[in-house]
Amino acid sequence: MDELRLMLSDPLMQRALIAALLVGAAAPVVGTYLVQRRLSLLGDGIGHIALTGVALGWLVGAAMGLRPHDVLTIPGAVLTAVIGSVLIEVVRRRGRTSGDLALALMFYGGIAGGVLIIGIAGGTSGNLMAYLFGSISTVSSTDLILTAVLSAIILGIGLGLRTALFAVSHDEEFAIASGLPVWLLNMAVAVVAALTVTVAMRVVGLLLVSALMIVPVAVAQQLTHSFSRTMGLASIVGVTVCVVGLSITYWHNVSPGATIVVLAIGVYLLAAAARPLLHRRAASAAHDPHPDIPDDVRVPAAATKKPTGKPTGKPTGKTAESSRCPS
Repeated sequence: MDELRLMLSDPLMQRALIAALLVGAAAPVVGTYLVQRRLSLLGDGIGHIALTGVALGWLVGAAMGLRPHDVLTIPGAVLTAVIGSVLIEVVRRRGRTSGDLALALMFYGGIAGGVLIIGIAGGTSGNLMAYLFGSISTVSSTDLILTAVLSAIILGIGLGLRTALFAVSHDEEFAIASGLPVWLLNMAVAVVAALTVTVAMRVVGLLLVSALMIVPVAVAQQLTHSFSRTMGLASIVGVTVCVVGLSITYWHNVSPGATIVVLAIGVYLLAAAARPLLHRRAASAAHDPHPDIPDDVRVPAAATKKPTGKPTGKPTGKTAESSRCPS
């Protein structure tokens, strides 16, 4: 108990826990839409292109003589990730390049551009390691404020436009027929995904950010079938694994990002193993598979008894009357 109180009184851990709480709640909200749209790897593509933004921020900071040189890395990552997500959505909509090919271009170009630009800026590829794998212990008060603002924007858009975004993600043709601004809503999903990647960058790193967006959603899908319940449960799972994983790293010298992702995958395996048991229990407890639909045939009590005499060939008036469908 004293060790827990000591951890919570540490200013560094306080900032880290708040950042983990915000990221754990916001990332699965966007991940729910990406899973619905079958774009689970979009977070990886945006994460790679954000690495180029990190290097550009470093280059601009070094050119302006700012100290430290990485003071503009997060704004650079945000700007680059948003531009990259919008471009991939434009390419996907126009159909000139398939979605997986566009993601592949972002994968390779983002990594190569980041390594090349950081070298031009006077840094090394080692300076990118904290952004690739996360470094939540270096979260400053300024980083925490920016994380809180971006998380509020993500949750505001993801929850405030949930009905419209679900319609677009589930059936785009139906959304068009309903008169929804499909193009703007698709752009909103892309921009929010980019913001989520940059928000989670400090917690789990750009290489693992997609896992925090997708794995909690996969866990929730094992336990529920409602879209809103999936989103809510995914956020709970995200917050839990982020806080627990970060707490483990306080007492053990392991990577926070890797610990959080491994915990999330472990929870998914447990949920996948428990799903058949839960479905079996629910099936045995359900007497009527459609309780909201009235039965259309009434079987008389006399018909359930074993006949003792010869059949008459025609049902009696009472039996015929009771076996009619209700009007």
